[in-house]
Amino acid sequence: MYGPKVMEHFQNPRCAGRIPDADGEAAIDEDCGDVFRFYIKVRNNRLEQVRYEIKGCPVAIACCSMTATLAEGKTLPDAMMLTNKDVEQALGGLPEEKQHCSNLAADTLREAIQDYLYSSLPEEASRQRNVPVTPGGYCT
Repeated sequence: MYGPKVMEHFQNPRCAGRIPDADGEAAIDEDCGDVFRFYIKVRNNRLEQVRYEIKGCPVAIACCSMTATLAEGKTLPDAMMLTNKDVEQALGGLPEEKQHCSNLAADTLREAIQDYLYSSLPEEASRQRNVPVTPGGYCT
């Protein structure tokens, strides 16, 4: 049913676990019951460490494992470009009904990177993001 790469990453997942002092993290809780959570550690604009926790099927586990493997060591812009198709191809293909798993893994990684980018904004810029706008469209 599943290809050899999917089975390998399911049976021997890479990069699984938490990063207690993560620079960024994100979770996606899917309607099907799968829960994807990614943690990242960033150094010099690169993903120094990528870890994940997953509650899901064998394909979801394999997709998280492959996503972390593909992303670790990449620059932030390169990691943001990682797609579900990249994950699917790296795993040698996925059954059509399971292709959403690769999308969720890549999406969760991107959200963790966005969390890092937002949290690393200077405090002034961070405050400006939350400035209320008056009905006339002018900042208060």
